[in-house]
Amino acid sequence: MATLQRLGSPVNGNGSGAATGDHNTPPTSLPPTPPPTLALAPSSSTDPRSHPPDLALLFDLIPLPQLILSPSCAITRASARFLADWAVTVDQCVGRDLLSFLQAHLQPLGDPTGHIAASIDDAISSRAVRTTKAIYRHTSSWIARIIPVFKEDELLAIVTEWRESPVALADQELFRPGLSNDEAFRILVQAVKDYAIFLLDTNGRIATWNTGAELLKGYKRDEIIGQHFSVFYGKEDLDIGKPGMELEICLREGRVEDEGWRYKKDGTRFWANVIITAVYKDGVHVGFGKVTRDLSERKSAESRLIRAYEESEKLKSDFLANMSHEIRTPMHGILSACSLLIDTPLSERQRDIVNIMEESGQVLFQVINDILDYSKLASGSFSIKSDIVGVSSTVASVVRSVQPTLPPAVHFELFLSPELPKSVQGDPLRYRQILQNIISNAAKFTEKGSIRVRATVQEEDEVSYLILTEVTDTGIGILEHATALLFTPFTQYDITTTKQYKGTGLGLSIARSLAELMEGRIGYRPNPDRHGSIFWFTARFKKIKNLEQIQDWRQRGFNPDGSPLEVPSAGALVRASELAASASTKTLLLVEDNVINQKVMLGLLRSLGFKNTALASNGAEAVNMVCGKPAAYDLVLMDINMPILDGHEAAARIREHGIRVPIVAMTAYALKGDRERCLEHGMDDYIPKPVDKQNLIKTLARWLLETRDYRLPPIDVSADNSVVPASDKVQPNVEVTDKQIGKDGDTPVIR
Repeated sequence: MATLQRLGSPVNGNGSGAATGDHNTPPTSLPPTPPPTLALAPSSSTDPRSHPPDLALLFDLIPLPQLILSPSCAITRASARFLADWAVTVDQCVGRDLLSFLQAHLQPLGDPTGHIAASIDDAISSRAVRTTKAIYRHTSSWIARIIPVFKEDELLAIVTEWRESPVALADQELFRPGLSNDEAFRILVQAVKDYAIFLLDTNGRIATWNTGAELLKGYKRDEIIGQHFSVFYGKEDLDIGKPGMELEICLREGRVEDEGWRYKKDGTRFWANVIITAVYKDGVHVGFGKVTRDLSERKSAESRLIRAYEESEKLKSDFLANMSHEIRTPMHGILSACSLLIDTPLSERQRDIVNIMEESGQVLFQVINDILDYSKLASGSFSIKSDIVGVSSTVASVVRSVQPTLPPAVHFELFLSPELPKSVQGDPLRYRQILQNIISNAAKFTEKGSIRVRATVQEEDEVSYLILTEVTDTGIGILEHATALLFTPFTQYDITTTKQYKGTGLGLSIARSLAELMEGRIGYRPNPDRHGSIFWFTARFKKIKNLEQIQDWRQRGFNPDGSPLEVPSAGALVRASELAASASTKTLLLVEDNVINQKVMLGLLRSLGFKNTALASNGAEAVNMVCGKPAAYDLVLMDINMPILDGHEAAARIREHGIRVPIVAMTAYALKGDRERCLEHGMDDYIPKPVDKQNLIKTLARWLLETRDYRLPPIDVSADNSVVPASDKVQPNVEVTDKQIGKDGDTPVIR
């Protein structure tokens, strides 16, 4: 302990016990001796050779910045080198607590004393040397080695040995006197590792190369300097001259930014954000500055999100398709059975019950359609078509359709402005859908008084009209606090209202989306005259400049936008009695796997006069029957989702054998694209389930009364423009084995 007490007393360089001099100046010569280790010298010895050199003097001459601390971390001794490097005096450090001393003399970049204290505690508890993190002091940073000194279990002292960290050397380079801003900036850019930063000459050749560029692109400075920066671009970009275009834009606009694939030396590519800036000196263009950042991780994350979104959209679409199919299939049975039943002799009570069943089924059908419409609108897959719209006639038609549902105490008032154009171009179905929803809501919530429907032209320009439609009722009205919920999906403003009036709360939400798609808006305000509501919406329609041209398009089967026309043909006007007159001469094939739907469809067809209707339970049976007797059937009604062979594949196989019998898809798949898929597989028409009787009549009439008999040889034009009957062509053969023919010999199987 005597030696430690001596070490704790400041001494002069001559070894005297009093500290009278200042230790700001380091010794002029530093002996090349290794750092000393502390030893406890005996207090006396009879052998002069056993007397060691004065340890205080040795400590003072050590060429390392060192501090000796007491067990309580008070500074008891500072080496001359420490005093010089830290530019402090003995009085400023000796006797002070280490942590408070460091806090007072460090650059204010947070509190570094926490990890210093932790390192000291760790060194003491483990009785081992520990090294601290770098701490910053003005223009330098330091790392300390903590050396605890023990005698048996007693902590005698703590030696801290300080060395300057490499970071500090760079800092000193940046802040050395006389360093210009340009030099400092060059050093900074060169040290950046996360960005490739380099200069190009006026021709686009690489003039500088920083550490980040080397790490990102894989080229060493010596091998890339002088090369053209297009070396980083792929073939597609090079083919269109992208590097040159970027420099041209940069010269014209001052900078250009791009994201795309860039290539490394090893041929691998990464997704890069690139900024090129034109560089000028004294007004003269001297080159370009280019900064490249690797965004591969972000691109990968975006790709994962896109894939997840696409997968979720596919799952949703699959769910909706399956839901639609699974609900429409039994609904087809229910509604078709009701339609058949209501045409039979019934008592008044029985007829009322059947009407209730049919009305309830239609309500459920509308709910399903609302959900599907909302889903398509939400996913952005909904599109507006272009056709001729008669605004006045459409409004009047909707009013007429809703009028029978009104209570006796409610009457309609219809006002159609004389300024309304006779015909405009837009989507008649979606315009009618918005009208139907708003007017039906007014009828639902009005028990007495009136419903006034008013349509006017709100705006007009050279190419379009903005049509305003208002529906004013004297119904129950809407509380002020509930108006915010009006256009929210699946919401009605009061649960008691939902119970009383039913509905999904989707109608107004769908109407709003449709109005926006038609470049309009929808809104609500209270009826100022009396109790009730005013719902209004606007929709933009294009002016028709050449009605004759549009009518010509329609006659040729196209909409004004060039899409196929989906409107009933003249055959839609054929009455059921006219179809029934020829039905006895026609033979149909019904392809349906569901037993209930088989029964109701056979009953429905018989009610229309089609007594000769064959039945196939799956697509394979249908192929066998049609290909076995190609001229036996006048029309095929084909379900899609069936076991063994679905309707798509069955239709395709029939067409492969050159058989041109009309095939009409009759399916519960009723989402966007389902009709198109049916036509792509060789079918001629499409009827969604539940099958509407009038739609069925129109479709059958179209193909059985208006279309040329497919069994007559069509006219074909040969290569020399001579007319050749198709029957003279070589027809594909259908090979049938005896074992595959049924007992009655009527059901061959294709091999």
